Amino acid sequence: MQEREKFGSRLGFILVSAGCAVGLGNVWKFPYMCGKYGGAAFILIYLIFLVLLGFPIMVCEFSVGRSSQKSCAASFRELEPPGSRWHNYSYLGIAGNYLLMMFYTVVAGWMLYYCCRSLTGEFTGQSLTVDQVAAKFGEMTGSPGTLIFWMVLAVVISFGICSLGVQKGVEKITKIMMICLLALIAVLAVHSVTLPGAGEGLRFYLIPDFERMMEQGLGNVVFGAMSQAFFTLSIGIGALAIFGSYLDKDRSLSGEAVSIALLDTLVALLAGLIIIPACFSYGIEPGSGPSLIFITLPNIFNQMAGGRVWGTLFFLFLSFAALSTVVAVFENIISFAIDLWGWERKKAVLVNILLLILLSMPCALGFNILSGIQPLGPGSGIMDLEDFLVSNNILPIGSLIYLMFCTTRYGWGWEDFIQEANTGKGMRFPAAMKGYMTFILPAIVLLIYLKGYWDMFAGQGTGYLLPWMAAAVLFLAFTGWSILGRDRDQKKKGSTK
Repeated sequence: MQEREKFGSRLGFILVSAGCAVGLGNVWKFPYMCGKYGGAAFILIYLIFLVLLGFPIMVCEFSVGRSSQKSCAASFRELEPPGSRWHNYSYLGIAGNYLLMMFYTVVAGWMLYYCCRSLTGEFTGQSLTVDQVAAKFGEMTGSPGTLIFWMVLAVVISFGICSLGVQKGVEKITKIMMICLLALIAVLAVHSVTLPGAGEGLRFYLIPDFERMMEQGLGNVVFGAMSQAFFTLSIGIGALAIFGSYLDKDRSLSGEAVSIALLDTLVALLAGLIIIPACFSYGIEPGSGPSLIFITLPNIFNQMAGGRVWGTLFFLFLSFAALSTVVAVFENIISFAIDLWGWERKKAVLVNILLLILLSMPCALGFNILSGIQPLGPGSGIMDLEDFLVSNNILPIGSLIYLMFCTTRYGWGWEDFIQEANTGKGMRFPAAMKGYMTFILPAIVLLIYLKGYWDMFAGQGTGYLLPWMAAAVLFLAFTGWSILGRDRDQKKKGSTK
């Protein structure tokens, strides 16, 4: 068995884990939701739910990873009680990581494409209308060759980094990307807030306006903040647990989780400082959704003095955000082969380069050749299906499983979890949270899971909604049966209990 690699420094662990959490959702979704739900009032609610939802589940993931010294492909088998079937979650976790990368590699390719095109002046330095900028985005997605080329480039770059190992590759290069990301976002934020007319955007973003928030409906705002806080940290598929397995026991896990959550939040808040003041400066609606990144902002840069430079820096920042996530998840995928079959790292890298390129093809082709496939109804595509499977299913169910595994006597158990979480110097995990994590938090996660289905299908009529809601309940029931049942022949191997 190969010796487990370790991080070279605490900073490396924090930046790599934050790199996994920091993704494009921090950049377009967070500012978009702020614009939609009342600015700073939404941010306050979001921060509350980040503490109540994200923090405890993150500590659960890190604890399982560090105690087992395995990825999610093998960690539950190491820690589960004799005869239990928690290890069956490994199949769902593995599937979640591959599904996430099947569309995220395509989006990472978009960022690299936009960065290069901004550098060459294609999106700036000329009199382009909003419709013309939108047409350029359509040209990119409508070209199979373009999407495949940039997707393959993102895959090769990211796996190339992982091939160098944990310390020399993932840790070293992700540290550089994250430091550059933070520097770029700080420069861009300072520039944005000094634009003419940006003051109104700053007031909208930084001063709570509860009256405006109530116009959107308190329930919608609360659930929006709850969902964003839950999904922003990429919890539930073991993408963070793998880095816990590379961590020594010098520091307690609560303090590390807080540092990562704060860094992830800082990026989201600074992204809002870039986008919202710029939107107000140029009279653009900041709640315009995903098109904000690919259509609205390039049009703003086109109008801005020095827009070519600022546009290039912005999409370079987005490229770092995307690639840091891809590298982190690819490291998890590589660890599956190492943990399950004892493969050498380079073999795992080569096999998965080819596998991920093939698996990402349907998403890349879903915008052109396969655009007629609309699995979730009119207007949807293959990427929407893959995103739905990960975001609306595997992430919440996986988070529920980590919670129950760490808190109930049928799993690893509260005592072993709290002991692992509090091993080392630093912040202690509050023992008083046991009841909340055992009963209340799982109920909130279930609510997020079912509400996700409701939001996805309610607008398509009862005839469409009811079968999908039934499918959600059945999938949840099947997952529970698969994991919580007993397996008489299952022997516990290598338990740390």
